[in-house]
Amino acid sequence: MKKPVLVVMAAGMGSRYGGLKQIDPVDKEGHIIMDFSIFDAVKAGFEKVVFIIKKENEQDFRAAIGDRLSEKIKVSYVFQELTNLPEGYVVPERRVKPWGTGHAIMSCMGEIDGPFVVINADDFYGSHAFQVAYDYLTTHQDEEGIYRYMMVGYRLENTLTDNGHVARGVCEIDAQGYLADIHERTHIEKRGNGAAYTEDEGKTWIPISGDATVSMNMWGFSESILGELQSRFSVFLEENLKKNPLKCEYFLPFVVDELLKEGRATVAVEKSQDKWFGVTYKEDKPMVMAAIQNLKDQGVYPAHLWK
Repeated sequence: MKKPVLVVMAAGMGSRYGGLKQIDPVDKEGHIIMDFSIFDAVKAGFEKVVFIIKKENEQDFRAAIGDRLSEKIKVSYVFQELTNLPEGYVVPERRVKPWGTGHAIMSCMGEIDGPFVVINADDFYGSHAFQVAYDYLTTHQDEEGIYRYMMVGYRLENTLTDNGHVARGVCEIDAQGYLADIHERTHIEKRGNGAAYTEDEGKTWIPISGDATVSMNMWGFSESILGELQSRFSVFLEENLKKNPLKCEYFLPFVVDELLKEGRATVAVEKSQDKWFGVTYKEDKPMVMAAIQNLKDQGVYPAHLWK
């Protein structure tokens, strides 16, 4: 069985935050959020990381993190390009937005030939998440006619920001602990003592439990997902380019959901009790810096991760 690889999605850098947020230090030693994720991944057993980035950010990215990691873990880069489209399709005029997380993962074709874990570059997941993902992928394989995938779920209340709204995949989990359904909610925020989401730009709000399990885009897959993403992309473009040529996105959870509905995959949900944190907005940064310092003070991380 091949060892799992870590895939870090970092091509959609900075749209809400202004600038290359993933390479903005979050402690006085100069580490960025990704340093902590990769430190946890190495500890869990991962030996290779693939960064999905924009070609124009490559030098900044290598300088900020890739070069210093290369002594600890094998580092590769793949580029998410707007022009990476099936035959017969062209990039719509004035389109600058990347094609979404599903398209990002397609960029790894040719670089991955075994199981892999996907994470966002700018989210802090906690060490438990990397360990359970690694353990699952080293003990499970696809079976005849069914893919065996996994995801790490978080309690919604552990993933909200005080500084605006967040997008989360809200999960329904069956009695066996498998993902039954996932609903992409693009606008969830704290309201009063709880949380709520809106689908009509704030005209109406629907309450949601803080105990709900949500996806933070940490998935564990076999390489089978790559072929599925590629084969379904043309259908997505056919349906969505007419409706929203400049902003439609091919989201990874949509394809996972299709495979679930077709009975072709299971997704085991491993729940993390860790508090997620990330810099969705500039105003989140002081809280993240304080949280990381607290983890160092508790001995969870050394002051200098790579020394």
